[in-house]
Amino acid sequence: MEWTGARYADCPTAEVTTWIAAPPDEVWTAVVDLPGMAASSPELQSVEWLDACGPAVGSRFVGHSRHDALGEWSVISHVVTCERPREFAWAVHDPQHPAATWRFTLEPADGGTRLTEWVRLGPGRSGLSHAIERMPDKEQKIVFVRLREFERNMTATLAALKERVEAGS
Repeated sequence: MEWTGARYADCPTAEVTTWIAAPPDEVWTAVVDLPGMAASSPELQSVEWLDACGPAVGSRFVGHSRHDALGEWSVISHVVTCERPREFAWAVHDPQHPAATWRFTLEPADGGTRLTEWVRLGPGRSGLSHAIERMPDKEQKIVFVRLREFERNMTATLAALKERVEAGS
């Protein structure tokens, strides 16, 4: 993948794609159900919307995560794109200088939907920044390992989302 050897300042990315046997409108409903999606994520434990409007540009939610090596943390994210049924994205922490940006894109394909989950690290500081500061000579390995974890987690999340949507079709 293109992120091998990347540094945090490069804002490296990872993405995973799956095909779902359902139209984009049905897949969209599952994608924007962040509290429901947390049930199928290896790292994300729960999500609560902070704004009554739910998934809309500018709305906020808090995500609670857990990782064996990193512990537990909570973070507020801001929805930056909400174009039903094509694209849903949020920025972690500061939308102008995010610690990470997450995006789902939905495309009609072969009678169903091609769903892609994508993440970009940085440019803002994150928990990874602290690890890099403690071990600057290992920055590329730290970034590589974290992106591989994201890739595994996204693969698991998309597989569970696919199963849930197709079971309801």
